[in-house]
Amino acid sequence: MKQAALLVAILAVLLQAGYWAFGYQAIFQIGFGAITLMGLMIALTFLWLYLQRATPLALGMAYSWCGASLVLGWWWIYALLGAPEAMTASALHFAPLAVYLSGAVLHFSVIHRSFGLHGAAFLAPVLGAVMCSSAIYLLVH
Repeated sequence: MKQAALLVAILAVLLQAGYWAFGYQAIFQIGFGAITLMGLMIALTFLWLYLQRATPLALGMAYSWCGASLVLGWWWIYALLGAPEAMTASALHFAPLAVYLSGAVLHFSVIHRSFGLHGAAFLAPVLGAVMCSSAIYLLVH
């Protein structure tokens, strides 16, 4: 745990130093690009683990990492291209979001089974998150 916290602190300092030395855009582009590419590699690793039947959670992890990377990658490319109008409010962005959301639903399913439960009750936190997000949207808009 100490090593993980130290890693976060070191990376935060390095990112801040990069910001001071090279500016926001450079560090944003490098950081988003790196996490997008690392996330896709991690997703492929979890997909391989799933295919090896190592753990049922691996499929949810593969979808989650892939979805997160694709969503971040969208914004990375969006920023790299100078915020093109075609990407500003494009429904194409919902495809990677669907992958990401699927990973979350798969996680809740596995967690549900880990508690020895069966049925569709694992959808309760999913629906709760959607309802909470909807309520926040309605309050703000």
